[in-house]
Amino acid sequence: MQTHQHPRLGRLPVVLGLSSLKRSTCLALVKAGKFPAPIQIGQRAVAWVLADVDAWVDARIAASRAGGAK
Repeated sequence: MQTHQHPRLGRLPVVLGLSSLKRSTCLALVKAGKFPAPIQIGQRAVAWVLADVDAWVDARIAASRAGGAK
């Protein structure tokens, strides 16, 4: 039996916890195209695809270990 896992979504407080960013920094990075953008989940609600946030964190770790923050 094959199971399909749906992408997990997280609201801003979850994303801030995963990324260790503050709200203003996170939103500024989104605006600059340097952090995953949220998706619209309701008329006045957005959420992030947590796999995208995890990939961003992994990239920051890799860049740091390689000797340069990008």
